[in-house]
Amino acid sequence: MKAAWIVYRKELLDALRDRRTLLMVLLSSVAMGPLVLVLVSQLVAGVEKRAEARTVVVHGMEHAPTLRNFIERQTYAVAAAPANYEQQLRDSTLGDPVLVIPPGFEDALQRGEAPEVELVSSAANRRAQIGSGAVLRLLRAFNQEQATLRLVLRGVAPALLEAVQVEERDLADPAQRAAQLGTMVPFFVLMAVLYGCLNAALDSTAGERERGSLEPLLMNPAARGALVLGKWGAVASIGMLIAVLSCLSFLPGQWLLRSEALSAMFRFGPGEALAFVALLLPLAVALAALLMAIAIRCRSFKEAQANATGVMLAFSLLPLVGLLNQEGTAPWHLWLPALAQTTLMGRVLGGEPLTAAAVLPGVAVCAALAALSLAYVARTLRRAALA
Repeated sequence: MKAAWIVYRKELLDALRDRRTLLMVLLSSVAMGPLVLVLVSQLVAGVEKRAEARTVVVHGMEHAPTLRNFIERQTYAVAAAPANYEQQLRDSTLGDPVLVIPPGFEDALQRGEAPEVELVSSAANRRAQIGSGAVLRLLRAFNQEQATLRLVLRGVAPALLEAVQVEERDLADPAQRAAQLGTMVPFFVLMAVLYGCLNAALDSTAGERERGSLEPLLMNPAARGALVLGKWGAVASIGMLIAVLSCLSFLPGQWLLRSEALSAMFRFGPGEALAFVALLLPLAVALAALLMAIAIRCRSFKEAQANATGVMLAFSLLPLVGLLNQEGTAPWHLWLPALAQTTLMGRVLGGEPLTAAAVLPGVAVCAALAALSLAYVARTLRRAALA
């Protein structure tokens, strides 16, 4: 263990000396999550701002005074559409859909007919698409009001049309609703561990072989197991350091949220950060060993990067299984590395308690993966087939 500790300190110092690579990893894995969180909050804040404006852009409003009266009674303002509104919608310079009312709208409405109106938008214009829903709800409410008035004029009670009264009840508590907004947090923290371990693992194996410093290291009287343990401990420590910084970065990142709704619902405090770190520790241990096992057979750093692409892709796509699954968490989700951690982190954000039955499968798989990978690295070094 003394030799392993010496190797550990040496590898850790070497990794920390590479400040340029370490800075890029920190910026990409630690700052990216809060930055995306802030960008999403800006998008939501923009949608909320447009919703609070309560403005309907209309072309031909002079043909429908009844509709104008209804819209204004709903506390909406009516704005005239620009002459070239179609081109502006295509260019995304106009952020509101345009309601087009044809001539003769009021006459048709008085005759009891159903005049046709157009709601012009563009699928390529996200702002206009979002605003279309509010205008459609207004038009449906107008239809319902007109139908009710016509029934009353004919002596028919409007309640007869409602055979069933529906009352919605949401079983999700505030913590579970907040967890849906925080689904990006486990993914970015997981990516931080992955990229934190990647460079350190490849540099301590394939990088040393490319520089020619691995053979002199093997000439030392230290046991191969001590060398492997020292290198593995340093790589796992770097990965966990990046993970801790990534988790902590979301705490001040919440202060920059511009949306009041997101600020009220997004819950990520020191307790959640500590739980995230505890869940990511087995994954960092397994990733460090697995990446070392892949890189130990490579002759250059670039070759090791190419061979590690499969692992990077697999660990990046596994969390998407839980996000795309609409049938809830399956038992096998807790047995796959990366997917198990993101599933459990989602439960933490939802306020659910973590049980030993849920945590132990992921820990056992990560421990087995780390043991097999370290045994392979030690065997490769013992055979000294590194020339």
